[in-house]
Amino acid sequence: MTAVSEFYLLGFQVSRDVRILLFCLLLVVYCGTMCGNLLIITLVSTSKILHTPMYFFISQLSITDILLTINIVSNLLHILVNNGATITFIGCMTQLYFFCSSELVECLLLAVMSYDRYVAICNPLRYSSIMTSRHCVILAAMCWVSGFSSVLDFIRAITKLNFCGPNIIDHVFCDTLPLLELSCSDTFLVHLETYLLIIVFAFIPTIIIVVSYTYIVSAILRIPSSTGRQKAFSTCSSHLIVVSIFYWSMFAVYAVPTKGRTLSMS
Repeated sequence: MTAVSEFYLLGFQVSRDVRILLFCLLLVVYCGTMCGNLLIITLVSTSKILHTPMYFFISQLSITDILLTINIVSNLLHILVNNGATITFIGCMTQLYFFCSSELVECLLLAVMSYDRYVAICNPLRYSSIMTSRHCVILAAMCWVSGFSSVLDFIRAITKLNFCGPNIIDHVFCDTLPLLELSCSDTFLVHLETYLLIIVFAFIPTIIIVVSYTYIVSAILRIPSSTGRQKAFSTCSSHLIVVSIFYWSMFAVYAVPTKGRTLSMS
């Protein structure tokens, strides 16, 4: 049981004019993100030309992006309008669950996509027999089931913590570290479980991506013609861009020290 029944999300503590500007910008980004991802899913599902493993996994990434956008940005717009907002304890745990699950699924999907590119470049003659439609669906299902099931025990551990002190979260959504800082209980086991999830769902997929592209680059360099090398590399460029954006964003948010910083702006 917890003494805190709801949390208060501070969001961006800025002037009213800046909040209106941020709201308009985020609303445009929100609508653009939703429309763009829905368009990708629609095109991939309806166009036979795009019925390939690469575009299938891209559509799966679009689904995770939609889940993250609805989960985080929709509530952030509400916070900006009201200059902060309350969220129930259950609502906070639900938001954290879907955020963590979507992030883990995205990590796994990026690793699977790197494997797909590895097979396409290094084993082109066997590509169609290895990356069959059934195989792709199984890989995607494993990513979704693994991501959403692995977070359950983590969320259950957080719900068992005592929150008896302040309930103000200086953040834009219910994230793990701000929540643990408010807990009155010993959070060692929760931190340990957090590190285990990071190792399994972040470091291992990263290793898979690095190893895959090591073989891919080695295979591309062995191609005699420059046109062939350029064509082979172009098939991997979109995946590399997505991987770079995803991991640099994660690094900027979680790896850069934030102690002593605040979301408040003068």
